[in-house]
Amino acid sequence: MGFLHRDEERGGERFLMREKLLSIGDDFWIENAQGESTYKVNGKAVRFRQTFVLEDASGGEVARIQERKLTIRDKIAIERGGDTAATVHKALVGIRDRFAIEVEHGEDMKAHGNVVDHEYEIERDGDTVATISKKWFRVRESYGVDIAAGEDTALILAITVAIDALTSRD
Repeated sequence: MGFLHRDEERGGERFLMREKLLSIGDDFWIENAQGESTYKVNGKAVRFRQTFVLEDASGGEVARIQERKLTIRDKIAIERGGDTAATVHKALVGIRDRFAIEVEHGEDMKAHGNVVDHEYEIERDGDTVATISKKWFRVRESYGVDIAAGEDTALILAITVAIDALTSRD
């Protein structure tokens, strides 16, 4: 059964992420519900911009999460196979933490809630595609990413890393 408990009827997947994960040069594993290391975030030491590489368990690059400099507002691009798959940026309006997620070949998403405390949702057209929460764990400095069935797991995890990168600089 692993260390995570969830409503099995909903389907989807849940992953354990480490809080304060984003230090350049640091690597860490993302674990699935069975406690298996399924993805690795590799913090690349790049000269001018933050870059993280999401790798599968065998070390293959799944996505590159890279800060975009010289823009009006903070922005992070998620690249797959050399092409931009999505761009995450802070929304300009509102008193709550909000992020706009522009998906290149799909419907755009948004993230809202208490992002700094890892209590937020990622939505597409009013439907929740992922819930991020610390409530599911007793493990210190960790939080969960609960991804709805049928969603692009690697993309959602890359978006979560991008949001962490954008909020860790504040």
